[in-house]
Amino acid sequence: MVRPRRSLLALLLLLPFASGASCAAELWYGAQPTPVTIWSQGTRMAGNLWRAKGADPKEKKAAILLAHGWGGLREHLDVTYGPKFAAAGFVVLAFDYRGWGESDGRLVASQALPAPDEAGNVTVKARVIREVVDPWDQIEDLRAALAVLASESDVDPQRIGIWGTSYGGGHAVTMAATEPRIRAAVAQVGAQGNVPNDEARAYAERRAREKARGTLDPPIPQGIDQVPGLNGTPDFARMLSYQPRDLAAKIRVPVLFIDMADEELFDRREHGLAAYEIVKEKAPARYETFPGEHYDVYTTHYPAASDLALEWFQEHLKTGKTS
Repeated sequence: MVRPRRSLLALLLLLPFASGASCAAELWYGAQPTPVTIWSQGTRMAGNLWRAKGADPKEKKAAILLAHGWGGLREHLDVTYGPKFAAAGFVVLAFDYRGWGESDGRLVASQALPAPDEAGNVTVKARVIREVVDPWDQIEDLRAALAVLASESDVDPQRIGIWGTSYGGGHAVTMAATEPRIRAAVAQVGAQGNVPNDEARAYAERRAREKARGTLDPPIPQGIDQVPGLNGTPDFARMLSYQPRDLAAKIRVPVLFIDMADEELFDRREHGLAAYEIVKEKAPARYETFPGEHYDVYTTHYPAASDLALEWFQEHLKTGKTS
């Protein structure tokens, strides 16, 4: 997620895709997007494939999958990391998770299902579920997006990396640990999972019971557990078992961790630094910090942090360009 700040970059980050921000990014970086449709568990997701202008369509290229943070939208990535990484020679995929941005929401039937017709179709009243933060669903979305990216005719499926920020930083670690198609990763200001206290665990378990018994309306929570300052509804029942840091020991590919020295949303020593200490025993790893708080990585330190990520991918995915 990107919080508004009074800076030119922050304003650019918040411009909607249709407003011309993408055109500005194209002029700035020399890259251009191609819209793509991704299907995740039967739901349509909207994405953009970024490539350098004039790139040879027959040349196999390294690629990067982008995973934004809590409440983050593709439109933010379309004016920053997407075109910047693409201009350096990568094919880059940015997309909206299911229920966010321009992607469709999931449907939950509001009534008992009637018998299907001969083609297996039914007509029912349904509710659209949007803006739920469910880490396991988002991992499924990333796997679907990865399948699309890896099957592009100009992508070398042996040279694909993942970049994730904030909540997506944990997703980058999860994907690097569990997805063999990922060959390098960058986890920026990433939340790597918490061990909940007794009260938090009891609350999450209560939500899980309510979901299972159908006493929530809708059965997937919306607007009932909002976190101050963040968009969307966290699905605490699903978050309880999501601990990316616990998967770090399975990683065998290079991972760069980027943190803010004065991170205020969580203790970086228990997240990025802890995951780094685990990964470095099994794979190439690097840990870097910048001065400031969480959202400063998108403003003050955007140039340096994005350059660092780009250099990491250039080194470990062996792209042809060096600048």
